[in-house]
Amino acid sequence: MYTVNENPPQIAEDKAALLARCETATIGHFLHDVFLDRAIGAVLPGKRVVGTAVTLRLAGADSALLHYAVSIARPGDFLIIDRAGDDKHACWGGVVTHAAKKAGVVGAAIDGPATDFEEIRAQEMPMWCRGPAPITTKLLGLAGAMNVPVSCGGQSVEPGDAVLADESGVIVLKPDQIDWVAEKALGMQEREISLLAKIQSGEKLADLSGARRIVEDNLASTG
Repeated sequence: MYTVNENPPQIAEDKAALLARCETATIGHFLHDVFLDRAIGAVLPGKRVVGTAVTLRLAGADSALLHYAVSIARPGDFLIIDRAGDDKHACWGGVVTHAAKKAGVVGAAIDGPATDFEEIRAQEMPMWCRGPAPITTKLLGLAGAMNVPVSCGGQSVEPGDAVLADESGVIVLKPDQIDWVAEKALGMQEREISLLAKIQSGEKLADLSGARRIVEDNLASTG
């Protein structure tokens, strides 16, 4: 049995552009509970994308609903795929890559494997997954759910959430979190530019960060 709900409202373009200026690793300095499992890694290095979460739950070897989803996907969508514990079958390969790219899908994250990595890279399709697998899903017509709350990489994801993904990982935010998260992250990134300039001029990281004082105070108190 399949459950298919309507595609969610998309993240506003200005919000997406703002979030796209942020690095996931910067956000990781102040948030810890918005990340997918780090084992869900980038197939295509050097890309950073932001999109609207369109969620899928695909169980076992049936991927008919994924074919359906990429056929109604919109430019700016980011597919979040819950594999319901299946780590054997690759639900995403070369044909799905071409279809998703043609639809304007900005990326996908799979809580399981994918296949045809060479083709994914050739098409420059931003993709995050748990690695490659040669055994693929089939069009079995059994069951699946689209645009329902799912679990991907230990993270609860709802349709319409904002997704930020780069080579360091994948973050899921509620739309109303974008402004304050981006403001904080961009401020930190600007300060890092200044920090790097000071290091290049010869100042020591331990002095700039305060680590020297922390370590030496500890040594003094225990000595």
